[in-house]
Amino acid sequence: MSQALLAVMPRWLVPVHPEGQVLEDHAVIIAGGRIEAVVPAVYVERQFGQAERIELPDHVLIPGLVNAHTHNAMTLMRGLADDLPLMTWLEEHIWPAEQHWVGPDFVRAGTELAIAEMLAGGTTCFNDNYFFPDVTAGVARRAGMRAVLGLPVISVPTAWAQNEREYFSRGLAVHQDLVGEELLTTAFAPHAPYTVSDEAFERMRDLAEEMDVPIHLHLLETAGEIDGSLKAHGKTPLDRLDALGLLGPRLLAVHMTQLGSDDIRRVARAGVHVLHCPASNLKLASGICPVAELDAAGVNIAIGTDGAASNNTLDMFAEMRLAALLAKGASGNPEAVPATRALSMATINGARALGLEDRIGTIEAGKSADLAAVALNQSGTLPVHNVISHLVYSAGRNQVSDVWVEGRRVVRQREVETLDTDEVHRSAHQWAARLSVKE
Repeated sequence: MSQALLAVMPRWLVPVHPEGQVLEDHAVIIAGGRIEAVVPAVYVERQFGQAERIELPDHVLIPGLVNAHTHNAMTLMRGLADDLPLMTWLEEHIWPAEQHWVGPDFVRAGTELAIAEMLAGGTTCFNDNYFFPDVTAGVARRAGMRAVLGLPVISVPTAWAQNEREYFSRGLAVHQDLVGEELLTTAFAPHAPYTVSDEAFERMRDLAEEMDVPIHLHLLETAGEIDGSLKAHGKTPLDRLDALGLLGPRLLAVHMTQLGSDDIRRVARAGVHVLHCPASNLKLASGICPVAELDAAGVNIAIGTDGAASNNTLDMFAEMRLAALLAKGASGNPEAVPATRALSMATINGARALGLEDRIGTIEAGKSADLAAVALNQSGTLPVHNVISHLVYSAGRNQVSDVWVEGRRVVRQREVETLDTDEVHRSAHQWAARLSVKE
């Protein structure tokens, strides 16, 4: 963590709070990894003359993006089984590949590749749901990236654990090892209602309250999930979770494409957070999350990419743009999810869902200096009439030049500084050769 006084001086600064505000010619003063002040640039010499200056005359500075739902190790499966229905994709391709290959080395290589991709694209925090979270934590720690590590729970045996009891035992050990770390926290990560027992959900509910952590769950991803729940439990997934005491503000519900008007009001009343993955939902034809209606009802909506096996990128700029456009098209309302709200969904809303809103998600004094600088001096983002509109509708992740996490510069002039990307790429090629072999 950087201790020297630093002044980052962009042309534009978007603090995200208040939503829609754009400051020109301001500086972010960083000390000890935290934002000490946001001041007009002309005050820097007078008030912070000893600060090292980083001048970014063609850039907008934003809070680091928060990828609210990932399966990072699955970057090694990018393009492995495309253009298939969800359950065919899972049961005939992804799950068999995972059973054969997933282990610490697979997770390490896939997570390194994912983090290299995300940091270079301005993402400074991810919420992961995958096996071997201890390995993922180690990679994130070395790379200097903020992460919420999912403690997986599923009713089928995997390389990580053989039964639900062992999933809890191993997950709790990971949580205990991470207590006190500034950049790494945890969440329970049950796979889905159709792969987790009532008993496991009840234990998770009690432990999550005791540990003060979220529960990160795939929910209402397809219509078939509702039919299956009615047959297996005599209840819809929402009714079942409600009866088990899980429908509340600790629940991070991923996908949520199968919602009626009554469901939306119910989710809003309960304070459930929705993690929206538009590209993955469209690619798997799972459905469309009613984001405009959820947003109007006051539901906190965050954006995630899902895994690269179903997206196929971890590009939060593309996901922001798609979230805004899809909400307009699905609702028939061009004013739904304006650019300002889409940016909030990719920053402060993600932080709020993860319980990190007091640390990240906006550029404010006292918060961690998790920041991304985006160059707007390219042909595709000129002229600059509206900075936030450009960030959501025009800019690409290739325009991210510099990134800081807790004041540490992890990307410098488009180069990731905390990972050996050549070695990461070599490892990815090696894994591609292994995964291509038909067993």
